[in-house]
Amino acid sequence: MRKTLLASTMFATATLGAGAASAQDSAGSCGEVSIAQMGWAAAEVTTKIAEFMLEQGYGCDVSLVQSDTVPAITSIAENGEPDVVTNLWLNSAGEAYDKLEQGGTVERLTSVLEPGGVEGWWIPTALAEEHPELTTIEGIMENPELVGGRFNNCPDGWGCRVVSDNLVRALDLESSGIEVFNHGSGETLASSMGAAVTDGEPWFGYYWGPTVPMGKYDMTRVKLGDYDEGAFENLQNADASDPQVSDFPAAPILTSVTTEFAEQQPEVTEFFRNMTFETSTMSGLLAWQDENNASADEVAVHFITENPDVWSGWINDAAAENLSQLMQ
Repeated sequence: MRKTLLASTMFATATLGAGAASAQDSAGSCGEVSIAQMGWAAAEVTTKIAEFMLEQGYGCDVSLVQSDTVPAITSIAENGEPDVVTNLWLNSAGEAYDKLEQGGTVERLTSVLEPGGVEGWWIPTALAEEHPELTTIEGIMENPELVGGRFNNCPDGWGCRVVSDNLVRALDLESSGIEVFNHGSGETLASSMGAAVTDGEPWFGYYWGPTVPMGKYDMTRVKLGDYDEGAFENLQNADASDPQVSDFPAAPILTSVTTEFAEQQPEVTEFFRNMTFETSTMSGLLAWQDENNASADEVAVHFITENPDVWSGWINDAAAENLSQLMQ
């Protein structure tokens, strides 16, 4: 399998210059495209696939801007860039994103994952089976020692950090003896879950899917209560006043572009409007990546090589011709 990965990488590297040059001859006017590169695996894979397709098919000069939900929205509001934000979790974007849409600064193109994402607070299923009372937040707060006395929170800058911080205040979670541990990165959050489940230790914290850990480890979602649209909307705002408890709803995951970019680059905008994945497909790609210790670039080449029936519906005729020549 590693041989296949290396061959795929060599294929991408060897054809990069020629393929991009050919695409540039055909597409010519594409120019520069900046895309927010979010810091989680599904976003990295999505962005790398888009980068490959745009450079090889459309002749674009793509730059990936390292970012997260809140910083990307702030950057668009202040600087009008990056041009494209994909894997934008709408439930965590808050009023700042709504204002950008309402003000005509950004345009929502599509749900990049169908039916979307799942997020919430979780414990290992083995722990839930041993102590079913822990499947509700009330049960956890009454028995903090059974979850190790710790809530594993999102890293700073993630939209889920804002929501979870507000939920911690709404629940007065720390008064029950549960320490809130703010992870420094997505990697440490994931590794804390993996180590706990593997060792049969308790774990309690936020996580979301599609992700490798949620596909790899058997987790049970903690019931926080009913979903309340108004309460959750308030939870998405930093330091919300009078936060109330609401569970997480099903999460639309968007691709949005600046309206200026949509007007200047209609064909590339149409590509992003068409680029969607089944959530199960993305989970499969992430599992393949984990099993093969593959980079996001290698996953992109794997997907493009193995799924022409999927991505052929995303692109225009000129890009299809360029990619067809590239893959012969």
